[in-house]
Amino acid sequence: MIMIRRATTGLLSRSTVIGAYHRHFSSTEVPAADELFMMAWKRIMPNLDPPKTPLAFMRPRPSSIASKLTVNLVSPYSEMSNKEVDMVIVPATTGQMGILPGHTASISELKPGVLSIHDGNDVKKYFVSSGFAFIHSNSVADIMAAEAVPIEQVDPASVQKQFTEFTQKLSSASTDLEKAEAQIRVDVLVALNSALSG
Repeated sequence: MIMIRRATTGLLSRSTVIGAYHRHFSSTEVPAADELFMMAWKRIMPNLDPPKTPLAFMRPRPSSIASKLTVNLVSPYSEMSNKEVDMVIVPATTGQMGILPGHTASISELKPGVLSIHDGNDVKKYFVSSGFAFIHSNSVADIMAAEAVPIEQVDPASVQKQFTEFTQKLSSASTDLEKAEAQIRVDVLVALNSALSG
C-alpha cells in the first residue's frame, strides 16, 4: 500500500508535471498527457499495468467540421429531409437553442414555439407544439415534432377564437382530465399567439 502511495505521489509531483509537460497548442511534437502519464507510470511501477485514463475512452474529433447542417424535420403531416442549412433555432424546454454545424451531440425536448431554419438570408419559420430534437455529432439534426406548421399558414383570427373557447373550457372544467386537456390547449395557443405577434 505504501508503495502505491509513493508511486502516485511521484506521478503527481510538481517536478514531474512541470519538467516533462509544457504544451504549446500550435506544436504537435509535444507528447500528449496520456503518453506522459504512461512514461511516468512505467518508470515508477514497471511491473503493474497502468490504469486507463479518460483519453483512452474518447473518440477522436473529426479533423474538419462540416460547413452546413443537415436537417430532417418530421411531423405526422409533413416531412423535410436532408435539407442543408446554416443554422436551426429550436424552442427547447430549457430555452431557445441554436444549432450550428459541429454542434455537440444532444437531445432536447421541444416546447410550443417557433422553430426557425436559417439558410443564408432565407429564414423559414414553423410553429411546433412539442417534440424532440436529436443533434448528432456529424452535423445532422433530426427534429421530431407532434405538429409543425409554417407560420405563414396560421390564421390569427382562428387562434384568438380557439383561445377564447379553450379558456372558457378551462374555467368550466369539472374533472382533472378536462382541466389538463384544456390547459395544454391554452398553453399551445398562448405560444402560437406569441409567435404570430413576435
